[in-house]
Amino acid sequence: MSSSSPSVGRRTVLGAAAAAVPVVAGLTTPASAASPAGAAAPARTHRRPPRALHGGGDLGPNVLVFDPATPGIQDRLDEVFAQQESAQFGSGRYALLFKPGTYTGLNAQLGFYTSIAGLGLSPDDTTIHGDVTVDAGWFNGNATQNFWRSAENLALVPANGTNRWAVAQAAPFRRMHVRGDLNLAPSGYGWASGGYIADSRIDGQVGPYSQQQWYTRDSVIGSWLNGVWNMVFSGVQGAPAQSFPNPPYTTLDTTPVSREKPFLYVSGDEFRVFLPAKRVGARGVTWGNGTPRGTSLPLSRFYVARPGVSAATLNQALAQGLHLLLTPGVYHVDQPIRVDRPGTVVLGLGYATIVPDNGVTALKVADVDGVRLAGFLLDAGPVNSPTLLEVGPPGASRDHSADPTTVQDVFVRIGGAGAGRATTSMAINSRHTIVDHTWVWRADHGTGVGWETNRADYGVVVNGDDVLATGLFVEHFNKYDVQWYGQRGRTIFFQNEKAYDAPNQAAIQNGSVKGYAAYKVGDNVTAHEAWGLGSYCFYNVDPTIVQHSGFAAPQRPGVRFHDLLVISLGGNGQYEHVINDTGAPTSGTSTTPSTVVSYP
Repeated sequence: MSSSSPSVGRRTVLGAAAAAVPVVAGLTTPASAASPAGAAAPARTHRRPPRALHGGGDLGPNVLVFDPATPGIQDRLDEVFAQQESAQFGSGRYALLFKPGTYTGLNAQLGFYTSIAGLGLSPDDTTIHGDVTVDAGWFNGNATQNFWRSAENLALVPANGTNRWAVAQAAPFRRMHVRGDLNLAPSGYGWASGGYIADSRIDGQVGPYSQQQWYTRDSVIGSWLNGVWNMVFSGVQGAPAQSFPNPPYTTLDTTPVSREKPFLYVSGDEFRVFLPAKRVGARGVTWGNGTPRGTSLPLSRFYVARPGVSAATLNQALAQGLHLLLTPGVYHVDQPIRVDRPGTVVLGLGYATIVPDNGVTALKVADVDGVRLAGFLLDAGPVNSPTLLEVGPPGASRDHSADPTTVQDVFVRIGGAGAGRATTSMAINSRHTIVDHTWVWRADHGTGVGWETNRADYGVVVNGDDVLATGLFVEHFNKYDVQWYGQRGRTIFFQNEKAYDAPNQAAIQNGSVKGYAAYKVGDNVTAHEAWGLGSYCFYNVDPTIVQHSGFAAPQRPGVRFHDLLVISLGGNGQYEHVINDTGAPTSGTSTTPSTVVSYP
């Protein structure tokens, strides 16, 4: 397979085909209606405080825990896959957890909202002689909609020497050890639009084949086969040398700051949550010499939430000093979940999904140290929310450099599963926040989709100083996809598509400027740096739309960009420049990137 781009067919074109695939209902219990926030309580002379909530407990029916002696593991894996394979907007959510030991002859095929993970401290504690497979048979060999699934903390010995992981956005591959090769393309080498690898070791070759873009962080690989448009590496031993744009490799020797995602593991008969330590100038895996650095918490320190629980109860648990573990399912909240205590962990399993009702913000974090948000999906409700996630209040200014907040595998969706609206999806106000792998998506297919139906003007807005984004995927917003106002911000890897469904040029006009940039650095910013950024347009409703540039920033020495590209997909719309007035226009229907290696 050559490294040239395959012919392009975008997700929106194929949406009708996706809609024709039957969606299998999930097994999770729908969230029950919660009492309205602020409802009047009966008058009482003496009000009793709410009964204290207990930590720990059962993880619920949609967390399946296996050990090597469990009978019928393959049958259970197949049953979950049959339900989830094509359930792109269904309510089913599953976590498949494997206790330490050796498993033979398994092929865990992963569908939507399915996470598989080992329960050891090291991936090598849990070895599967077999495969963890993502392919695209459900969608006729097209992997561009293989969203919302994950693999973590396992060692794989692939049955034929190569494991297939053909994914698109929101499908992290973390803390994995592949004792063989890793193929990132679907069988038949159809279209693919991923992806993300972190803290993993692939002993053999990683073959992207038709993958359009990919980000790999703090890992070890045997070799890397090819690149299509944008392949970015930071802190990766064995990464190809810097060579953008031909081949399109952007390679940083280290990652400036990183702290791996919290994960569930077992110690004896007890579940615990491991909290990896922060690394500066990170390179390679955290677990190469045995036990990783960090601390851990017993499950008894977590409120183990089930779908149907109210936001008031979640907030009571947090106020008591408990952390939150969100078991798989869909949660409706009628008030923000408020994280006010330093060091709080909010960890989701199996793509636990939070839906804000009545236009509230789903989750708000105070301006405190060391909060860890990980592993859940925020799904906008039908009433417009001003924001869906707010990390730090407006004006937050405290120094969190010693113990930053991390936002990891926290995904946002507006529309697709039904009409949803939000003015801003994710607002990062706290200093030193690390946003490590997110996909913030205004849906281009599914239900409740239309230029005004799932209106969402802004994807990610960064107001805090010293924020780092590693693996930033933001797509299809009505105006700016990313706005960055904080000083000294850094981004390593950015993937974007402008909104497909703009009805005409006037709909995207930004004053005298043609279109809103995908990534806009504020005019007052004096220091900013970014590496490996791509923006694509596919204005299929009106292919005559012209976008002035994919990127916009003040022109000054402290604001620097490396390895930028814009692409017109099949000639559906065009860019005049790459960044500001720099870079050649896209043209024709060739789907050829226009690139800028360094700016200014």
